Amino acid sequence: MSSGPIAKHFINDPEKLVSSALKSIPLLNPTVGVDHANKVVYRKHYDPESPKKVSIVSGGGAGHEPSFISFVGAGMLDAAVSGTIFASPSPSQIYAALRDIDQRAKMRKSCGEGHSILMILMNYTGDVMNFGLAAEKASAAGVKVDLVVVNDDVGVGRTKGGKVGRRGIAGTVLIHKIAGHMAERGCRHAEIKQMAELAVSNLVSVGASLSHVHVPGHDEFHDTLQSNEIEIGMGIHNEPGYKRLPMPDLPELVTLLLGQLLSEEDPNRAFLGKINKNDEFVLMINNLGGVSSLELGGITTEVVEQLGANYCIKPKRVYSGTFMTSLNGNGVSISLLRIADARLLEFLDGETQTLGSPSPMHFHNWYQVDPAPEFYEKSKENSSVNYNRSGLTMNVDLFIDVVGAGLKGLIAAEKEITKYDSLVGDGDCGTGLRRGAEAVLTLIQSDTLDNDAAVVMQKIAEAVERSMDGTSGAIYCIFLNAFSLALRNCAQNEARPITARDWYMAALSAQQSLSKYTPARPGDRTLMDALYPFLQTLNDTQGDLHAAVEAARQGAESTRGMKASLGRTVYVGSVGDTPDPGAIGVLRLVEGLGTGLRKSGVAN
Repeated sequence: MSSGPIAKHFINDPEKLVSSALKSIPLLNPTVGVDHANKVVYRKHYDPESPKKVSIVSGGGAGHEPSFISFVGAGMLDAAVSGTIFASPSPSQIYAALRDIDQRAKMRKSCGEGHSILMILMNYTGDVMNFGLAAEKASAAGVKVDLVVVNDDVGVGRTKGGKVGRRGIAGTVLIHKIAGHMAERGCRHAEIKQMAELAVSNLVSVGASLSHVHVPGHDEFHDTLQSNEIEIGMGIHNEPGYKRLPMPDLPELVTLLLGQLLSEEDPNRAFLGKINKNDEFVLMINNLGGVSSLELGGITTEVVEQLGANYCIKPKRVYSGTFMTSLNGNGVSISLLRIADARLLEFLDGETQTLGSPSPMHFHNWYQVDPAPEFYEKSKENSSVNYNRSGLTMNVDLFIDVVGAGLKGLIAAEKEITKYDSLVGDGDCGTGLRRGAEAVLTLIQSDTLDNDAAVVMQKIAEAVERSMDGTSGAIYCIFLNAFSLALRNCAQNEARPITARDWYMAALSAQQSLSKYTPARPGDRTLMDALYPFLQTLNDTQGDLHAAVEAARQGAESTRGMKASLGRTVYVGSVGDTPDPGAIGVLRLVEGLGTGLRKSGVAN
């Protein structure tokens, strides 16, 4: 590993950076608004006579602008939800967008109760889990919602993709454009989804980068490329790609990249299958953020010329620009979309009124936007939450002491976890866990903490959902909600003091519920390597916390050198002696619980 000098940014606070960027969007496009509390950019204005009945929603981590927030507007997205930098937005953010988009749509005479939502997201674990959970919540609330997952990246190939599969990268923008125009024309939900999925199955992309990016607020670079190297297939979150090479000249590089996209002889890729001489394509050259327009033009020319000379492909459309970035990444990606249905070109050519779409923005109605009700600026907390009580009462002071010690242990471990995640991931794990722990600590230290165990766990789940994003946030949120439900089931309508058995049986039940939403198991190099043995040992020993903490420690340590099957570490060639950051987070939390219990003087 090598480290470089501290990078310079105009805004070094990552949370302030995202907030400020969101505020800029309506300044540049008055047809949209921003729900700042949930980091949602939404479309305000619709033609009263529009036949549109389907809303298109997307989103993901910040740092990829203009994706996704600059694609909101007529002809593309109705809303985009932003997470923090390189981290998926939380289910509560996404649910707020779905709920309010649905409410606003149903007020339009042309739409009414026939409204539905199609979400388009990229294939990253956090995005799929968080958008999926929000969709489940919205469906339960009566919102018609569906999703399409884009997985266009060929960089890592079938084998290295493992259980995760291909990542979604810049080709996603073309799916936004297709679905957005179809929705604007009034196409049916099923028709839009079918066409989007057809496009996804005929879409391939690959990237190349000259350096890893620096995330504002982090102290230094980690694992940067050497000055004479290039990385093929680097992900848009700094994930390692296919391989590193000595820097080739541009023609040699383009030959390699087009081979990954189009070669029929590569069984690990060849995602387009047989390519016929009559197949037609759309080409998109995407700037990852740090390539000059001059250089991007030279790259575009080389790609188009080689497509013609080596593959007899003359693209029907060529888009070249900045569409999906990795902050200021000094790299490019190439996307090819096979025109499997002639109407795809018609949809891609449709007019848009957005800031960042591949086709020009039209300003003819810039000053003709009628004011719309600011639904998103209203408080989302108007309705009170009814908590179902379990009847299991707990010692509040003891709970605060024990759980508080665990949370403080997790907060203190932020730098350690961030260090590990910077080596094998995108460096946000420690920060996310710290935010969640601080939110829960504030909750339990309030003077109004309930003594009903299930109610407290539900409130903790809500605090985590509001404060944590990314994959870890989704996993903890699902686990805690299931924990609360399991406690109610333990009580069996009987009011009584909670027992240690109630706690560990409910926790084990929550683990089983969590297994329905993630394929992660011990041996996959995730936080499950520490969580599973901790909970199983608690159950096997009938509540021996000391033994359970030791089992969690052994599980976390076992991830050193373990090959990942899930998460972004899948794309890392070798993790060396670095343990899984999520597993270390679980370990530090349960170590703190053990310390808190010992200091309380209560027998284990």
